[in-house]
Amino acid sequence: MATGLHLAKPLKPYTVSLSLSLPQTHKVQTPIPQTLTITGPTTLSGHLTISGSKNSTLSLLAATLLSSNTSLLHNVPTNLTDTNAMLSILRSLGAKIEVDVGNAQILVNTDSVRSVEPCLEELKKIRGGFFVIGPLLARFGEAVVGLPGGCDIGERPVDLYIRGLRALGAVVEDGKMRAHAANGRGLVGGTFHLDYPSVGATETLMMAACMADGVTVLSNVAKEPEVIDLACFLNDSGACVYGAGTDKLLIKGKCHLRGSEYVVSPDRIEAGTFMLAAAITRSCISISPIIPSHLACLINKLKIAGCRITQFNHDTLEVSAMPANVGDHMRGFDIKTGPFPGFPTDLQPPTMALLTTCRGSYIVEESVFDKRMGHVRELQKLGAEIQVCGSTALVFGGEKGSALYGSRLVAADLRGGVSLVLAGLAAEGTTEINGIAHIDRGYQNLDTKLQLLGADIKRLIPVTSPV
Repeated sequence: MATGLHLAKPLKPYTVSLSLSLPQTHKVQTPIPQTLTITGPTTLSGHLTISGSKNSTLSLLAATLLSSNTSLLHNVPTNLTDTNAMLSILRSLGAKIEVDVGNAQILVNTDSVRSVEPCLEELKKIRGGFFVIGPLLARFGEAVVGLPGGCDIGERPVDLYIRGLRALGAVVEDGKMRAHAANGRGLVGGTFHLDYPSVGATETLMMAACMADGVTVLSNVAKEPEVIDLACFLNDSGACVYGAGTDKLLIKGKCHLRGSEYVVSPDRIEAGTFMLAAAITRSCISISPIIPSHLACLINKLKIAGCRITQFNHDTLEVSAMPANVGDHMRGFDIKTGPFPGFPTDLQPPTMALLTTCRGSYIVEESVFDKRMGHVRELQKLGAEIQVCGSTALVFGGEKGSALYGSRLVAADLRGGVSLVLAGLAAEGTTEINGIAHIDRGYQNLDTKLQLLGADIKRLIPVTSPV
């Protein structure tokens, strides 16, 4: 791997321009709509390999822009639309990228990066694309970054990012939302308290501070495992980041960073989704690699429900939801989502699907995103009894749990879409799910993995006529 270092000197004050509109810069090919059909109810069995973290991958790829040579990432979920969108963003800046799908590796060389304006069309696709603002500012002194895309699950403003960058010396002006360094030289270390422990803002400010002049202290930061992943990668690249995993970060700025080699942590959300799949189908499966501490909140809830969870070694769990006695019914539990180590908001929709099949009535409170109840109406089409008031849902499972029946559904977002897949595994008859492009953003080969566990699930790709 290349070890040469090249420090790109800013030719003008550090600036960032945030475009308020996203003009189409080139014709984008519309993906062919695909459909998942699931015939249930089904019983799952076997062992499943968990992919690398999608959320970690996006921030790590952005962080490769901080160094001017080569970085190698292992255990990358290469077959995700979000991963490919981020790679397109890096390529639009001039990065040279090699993808080894078979070995789940991505090699990124940033020697030839000269542009500071990534492709706006790709930025519209994913929230994580906005992460590049931090490293571009840190290394080149300028970034022209459009507003981010992603699922429509509620307000996710970028003002927290901007106020944090201001604390590092950026001055945001009116009109074109152009910012520049107040001292005319570059970002400087500072202190900033996040109003909310946003993962994206924490990661963006961490990357920007790595090359700022002096020491930066960030408080009330996110403690998610993905933040720790990024901090470890940055430190391997020569940065000085302390406190990852706590609510305060101390970052000593460096003049330059080198390329690094890093293994992406397993995806805790994918692991949790398959644990919930075992529970909703009353099945027994094992999964690896996982980091149990990343899933402690879900493990505790599933144990309350009556699941038997066994850890075989440091990275393998067996989840058994098979009833011990004929006629036994799974109990449910209340959940309230929150920042790590609280219950993950990304697991709220699939957990709600499970709760519809449990005995009793349960409260699901969403405290992270104000529009993350879009899956409820689709679950109701399957026969689920759910009442929603704002960001709180009351799930009625009755004495035996709701009886779910196959229906035609539409996935409106990533995690809501996978909740429909889980419900379809437990429903009687055939469930058809459209809009699965959302699911493909964050679950690598979901249908194939479920097939390996014994699910009757098929992906239908329409045959297009030649033009």
